[in-house]
Amino acid sequence: MRSIGEVARDSGLSVSALRFYDRAGVLIPAWVDPVSGYRWYSPEQLAESRLLARLRRVGMPLADIRLVLASWSSADADLVRKLLEAHLRRLELGLSDARHELSTVRALLERRENPMTLVRTATAQLTVSAAELAAALDAVRFAASTDPELPMLGGVLFDLESEALHVVATDRYRMAVAQAGTTGHDGTRVQVIVPAPLADAMRALLTDDASAQLTVDGDRVVLETGDRQTAGRRLRHEFPDYRRLVRLPAGRRVLVDVPVLREAVGTGPVRASKVREQDGVSVSISVLTVTADGAVTVSEDFEEGQDHVAVNRDFLLHALAAGARDQLIVEFGGPTAPLAIRRPDAEDTFSMLMPVRLEDQPGGRG
Repeated sequence: MRSIGEVARDSGLSVSALRFYDRAGVLIPAWVDPVSGYRWYSPEQLAESRLLARLRRVGMPLADIRLVLASWSSADADLVRKLLEAHLRRLELGLSDARHELSTVRALLERRENPMTLVRTATAQLTVSAAELAAALDAVRFAASTDPELPMLGGVLFDLESEALHVVATDRYRMAVAQAGTTGHDGTRVQVIVPAPLADAMRALLTDDASAQLTVDGDRVVLETGDRQTAGRRLRHEFPDYRRLVRLPAGRRVLVDVPVLREAVGTGPVRASKVREQDGVSVSISVLTVTADGAVTVSEDFEEGQDHVAVNRDFLLHALAAGARDQLIVEFGGPTAPLAIRRPDAEDTFSMLMPVRLEDQPGGRG
């Protein structure tokens, strides 16, 4: 017999997922200890659990999976074959519908004119505190994308408006926003995407508390501090309208001790690695919950109705480090809303992590 932990490890399903599939009648353990409630599986059920994991990855409904597992060992495989073919047809039809809808959206996008999302390139020259710009770059750089298929996200957005320079980076799964004060600008809004290598070169110049001169001249971006200078060309792409993306519903805010939370995340329970559907990358998941006394903990499970969210563990650790404070505000908007991490002393500097969907429900023993 195999324990639920062993089956979870060898199948790629989480312990909580196995509990869920037991309650759903999809994969019922061979034996449940009547005293402890602990689940045990036969050796044959390991193969079934691996098959179940494969079918769930391709989105087969649980009702069909139940029939596939029930018929898998049968000498007559016609039912299994028909279920697989029917699901493949659904996937192909869904892909066709998705292509049609995306084509429609692209056509709408081409006809739509939204001045708030157009990249503005103009001539601008301003003075910015070297320390503030350095802190802003440190707060957002971790969120910049490295995906070559999304070049518009492969840098840091400098969004200059009035007397503020907003610095933004995102890779779709996380976003970070920071701000630095400026002087000498006429107030016209200018946006420019600074390539990540140029942003890193700028950060290397910002080593003291002196002021820095930032110049945007068409495609060219220049940063000067004293007698040192770095320059390069902007990315000729449009950046998403981040102001729309950061409009989050009001959530529950909890002040956390960052060293304590980082230790808990680094050493606490981790959900079995989940493969992202978008790019096939395997990631470790941490589930944050809020206890009855208002503390944030890292848990394997959570109670129904309890504030919680599942996020990429490494992204969470990066965001906590980039917060650069001993205390930060963690804002829970719900299990399907982004997790916001804010500085108590600077509301305009924050990061957001997209939640990871958990397919199973909490509760139950092993």
